[in-house]
Amino acid sequence: MSRLELILSAMLVLSALLSVGIGIYARMAVVRLLAVSEELNDLQRMIDSFANHLQTVYELDSFYGDETLRGLLEHAISLNEQLDTFDYIIGLTEEAPIEDPPNDNKTEEEENPGPS
Repeated sequence: MSRLELILSAMLVLSALLSVGIGIYARMAVVRLLAVSEELNDLQRMIDSFANHLQTVYELDSFYGDETLRGLLEHAISLNEQLDTFDYIIGLTEEAPIEDPPNDNKTEEEENPGPS
């Protein structure tokens, strides 16, 4: 083997190892990002539930107008709005809504109902 072949072989091996390393790192980063997304999604659902519960308690006759509860309610709502800024991360693990496929078996009367 010539010197050039040795250098090229060494560069090929280093390039392959670097590519494998980058692939492993990227996979680990995606797994961590998905875990964070799930946790943020859970946190947002818990804060939604808390804010709804607090709203229900605040609207009870015995607590209506309580300044402390109103402050807690406003704080919960603002915290929930702040979490909305992470929608791009939370959306990574949320399931996309399933849309109904178009029904091509409709008759002409169903598609264009005329006056009765």
